[in-house]
Amino acid sequence: MRRQGMDPAFPVIGAPGANQDYPGMTLRDYFAAQALNGLMASGGPVNTGREGNVAQWSYLMADAMLKERDK
Repeated sequence: MRRQGMDPAFPVIGAPGANQDYPGMTLRDYFAAQALNGLMASGGPVNTGREGNVAQWSYLMADAMLKERDK
């Protein structure tokens, strides 16, 4: 069974000169990074001691995007 969001976001398969394939980051990680980027660009919390909450929120948003994508 495939784990949701674990597909690669930017795989490189058979790149010229490459000795092996590069799977890239997961789609879930990519979505979380984009959510984090948007939060920080809009003046999100910086150095508040809540970095763990921000990371958790980013992955919650990524999971919501994956769920919506699979509809």
